[in-house]
Amino acid sequence: MTQPPPPESVAVELEKLRGTMAEGFARIDGALALLVQRSDQTEGRLDELENRVAELDNRRWPLPSIGALVGLAGLILAALAQLR
Repeated sequence: MTQPPPPESVAVELEKLRGTMAEGFARIDGALALLVQRSDQTEGRLDELENRVAELDNRRWPLPSIGALVGLAGLILAALAQLR
């Protein structure tokens, strides 16, 4: 039969295990902090992109109206040319 380990060695092993666990949790905390930072950056970039798209949409709306006005002016000029 094997003899049980002395209580000192159990305490030492538990201390090592606690150190290993603390190190693992610290690593996980660092990785989570990095993920949160990247998520915040991505969210900021997404908001920026949405603003740019909204600005482009606001600038684009007069183009069809301008096209219609140019077409109407061409029609009027053609009609005037036919009358002369």
